[in-house]
Amino acid sequence: MATKTVTLTQGSSKRAFRKNITGYLFAAPAILGFLIFTIGPMIASLAMSFTDYSVTGGADYIGLSNFTNLFSGTDPYFYKSLWVTFYYVLLSVPMQIVYAFLLAILLNQNVRGLSIWRTIFYLPSIVPAVALSLIWLWILDPDLGLANELLRMIGLPTSQWVFAEETVIPTLAAMSMWTTGGTTIIFLASLKNISKQMYEAVEIDGGSALQKFRHITLPTMTPIIFYNLVMTLIGSFQVFSQAYIMTDGGPNNASMFYVFYLYREAFQFSRLGSSSAIAWVLFIIIMVATMLIFKSSRSWVYYENK
Repeated sequence: MATKTVTLTQGSSKRAFRKNITGYLFAAPAILGFLIFTIGPMIASLAMSFTDYSVTGGADYIGLSNFTNLFSGTDPYFYKSLWVTFYYVLLSVPMQIVYAFLLAILLNQNVRGLSIWRTIFYLPSIVPAVALSLIWLWILDPDLGLANELLRMIGLPTSQWVFAEETVIPTLAAMSMWTTGGTTIIFLASLKNISKQMYEAVEIDGGSALQKFRHITLPTMTPIIFYNLVMTLIGSFQVFSQAYIMTDGGPNNASMFYVFYLYREAFQFSRLGSSSAIAWVLFIIIMVATMLIFKSSRSWVYYENK
């Protein structure tokens, strides 16, 4: 009897081993891709950040010099790009989250042609960044653009939009709302999952639409708001295309975003050691900002199972 039990246990272990091997083989492409194309370059960039490596020259170890040069103010563009990026993040993230949330609520209503409206609002998200930037350059042209023409028609003062230091970042932040289709879809999918019985309970108690939003919709949506907040924050810190295509960092470096500054160091000036240090500083900034959001989430994110 004991021999039969041992044989069954060994057979079960072999099946479990073969099952695990099959699982690892299926997951191997994703694991290898992550190791080769993500972890590998990160380790290489960390190593390069301690050197003066450039495309045309060699790579000598210089310790923390790249980092000390950044924080000592030797390169004036470092703090300038940090300020510009933080300014953009503070403006664009709330605008994107609020706009996408309100848009999802509108698209969740029972109106005619709803699928057409959803398609219209999602289409800008799949337009290539270059085409989108060129369209906005035409719209925001101070002399011939559509935006100033509409302002003139209703008697309001015109603006220089992305062509003036004072207005370039608010304009680019407002533009970012144009591409929140993915965020809107996530909000919309979650709104669909809210139980109608909860809204009916508020109606029976005589609650208004505002009270339904405050006591049902908003608390239920906090996990989704939290997720979209983290993803939008990370994306906003890495903004690049608008500065590269529309403003070239100008006017007078007013749109010198951090990633555009990194790009110039790496691919225009070929200072790969310095650009690697810049990249790691951005990585740490994003990591700290994300950790702060995670820590604060305990006080404002509500889960049904808690």
